[in-house]
Amino acid sequence: MTHSSFSRGACAALALCAALAAQAQPAHMPHAAAGAGASASTAAFQAGEQQMMKDMQQPYTGDADKDFVAHMIPHHQGAVAMARIELQHGKDPALRRLAASIVKAQDKEIAFMRQWQARHGAR
Repeated sequence: MTHSSFSRGACAALALCAALAAQAQPAHMPHAAAGAGASASTAAFQAGEQQMMKDMQQPYTGDADKDFVAHMIPHHQGAVAMARIELQHGKDPALRRLAASIVKAQDKEIAFMRQWQARHGAR
C-alpha cells in the first residue's frame, strides 16, 4: 500500500466516522441545550463543550504536527474547563483531586504546545 492510498483510505474512514457520529450524537453533546431546570454545573459543562467544539473547527493544513497541536490545544482547554467545573461544583474528594491534577497537567501541556507553535510558525 502506498502512502497516498493509505492517506485516501484513512480520510475516507475518518469521514465515515464523522458522518456516523453526526447521526447519533448523545445527549451530552454541545447541541443538546440545558433544560430550564438544568443545574449550574450542567449549563457550565454544556457551555464549555460548545466552546471546545467551536475552537476545534479549524481547517487542516496537511502538516500532522501543526494540525495535532492546533486541535489538541482546544481539546485540552476543554478538559481544563470541565475539571474546573468539577472543582467548583463536585463533592467527591477523589474526583476533586483528579480534577486538580488534570488542570495542572493540561495547563503544562497547553503551554508546551503554544511554545511549540511559536517556534514553528504555527497558529
